[in-house]
Amino acid sequence: MTEQTYCDRLVQDTPFLLGRGRLSEQQVDRIILQLNRYYPQILSNKDAQKFRNPKASVRVRLCDLLGHLQRSGERDCQEFYRALYIHAQPLHGLLPSRLAPQHSDCTDLDSGAMGHELSDRGPVAFLACLGLAAGLALLVYCCPAGPFAAERGGPPGRALVSLGY
Repeated sequence: MTEQTYCDRLVQDTPFLLGRGRLSEQQVDRIILQLNRYYPQILSNKDAQKFRNPKASVRVRLCDLLGHLQRSGERDCQEFYRALYIHAQPLHGLLPSRLAPQHSDCTDLDSGAMGHELSDRGPVAFLACLGLAAGLALLVYCCPAGPFAAERGGPPGRALVSLGY
């Protein structure tokens, strides 16, 4: 099975990206500026001015930009995803092409998908586990049970503490 190209991903993600309130005007402008100003330059100055036209709505400008990138080729689509990740990382993680199940022979870990989030169980589960670990540590520390507990001179389950008297 062939790997999905960036252009294919952009076709799949376009309806999601064009959804109301997905990208702000500032985010769209930053993405356009990155595609225009940074190496490799994806948009010419003329194209960047056209896509940053304040007279057009953000949705129309974004629709035109995405269509332009799809026609431009794989490298341009890849650079768009890079700019999207930099300027709208939370949205980048929710893209349909990233959430769609990948059919591959091996399980790959995607380190960029969820950032540094370790668990979705919340703080109560964390505190419960922490309490359990602290309780077990206290139990082991205060009540060392074992075959040699009686040989240390105290009752089984208690350690002998010498205070020097």
